[in-house]
Amino acid sequence: MTGSVMGKPGEWPGGAGALYSFIVQTGHYEVEIKLAVTDAAGLRRRLLRLRAREVSPRVFEQNALYDTPNGNLARRGELIRLRTEVPAPKATRLSRAGRGRKSSSSPLRAVLTYKGPMQRADKRAGSLGKRFKVRREHEVAVENGEQMCLILEALGLRPLFRYEKYRTTYRLPRVGGIKIDLDETPIGTFLELEGSPAGIDRAAAILGYSLSEYILQSYGALYIRDCRKRGLEPKDMLFSRKKSSE
Repeated sequence: MTGSVMGKPGEWPGGAGALYSFIVQTGHYEVEIKLAVTDAAGLRRRLLRLRAREVSPRVFEQNALYDTPNGNLARRGELIRLRTEVPAPKATRLSRAGRGRKSSSSPLRAVLTYKGPMQRADKRAGSLGKRFKVRREHEVAVENGEQMCLILEALGLRPLFRYEKYRTTYRLPRVGGIKIDLDETPIGTFLELEGSPAGIDRAAAILGYSLSEYILQSYGALYIRDCRKRGLEPKDMLFSRKKSSE
């Protein structure tokens, strides 16, 4: 993207309306929020009552965030993520991406993702960048996750943070175009809603949430906050061996 389109880093000329218009036109930006789930069983019952459709069965994800050894990407608000998925019932840690024990099943898929800095809308033009997490995103399916690890490391990048989660994806019949991910993580269960701002607001309201409950932090930031509350030193956000094999 050229300097004539972008303003200051993290801002968008013309404010929220112009930013979302560009998002719709290009499809290279994601708009999303997280919501904390305190009653996972109750949420599943609500999804059932709402006739939510499960579009992706529960999978076990391993995510590795790659950066230069001194964290140049993180300082710029950027990230490169390699994600691998295996079916949840047979999930175990993959040999290289997770640096743990090998999985007895092949990954369903591997995805390489680049995310840019969070965008913030102009104060005069609404609150898209304040109420929603908006980032440039490019991703590509990877045939061989092991080889991609080697490529990234050959380029001088290292996996500086790893996190695991179980994910199930739903769609609501009354809210088109919104992806609803139910994420079970080592620090709790969350919903992640992705799509248009109006659709996110509608889906969140249907699910019983208010605007004040929107979470814009990444899982890495939430993990660090959780560690501080517990007086623990942040490392990688991983399940115990028992949980990761469920």
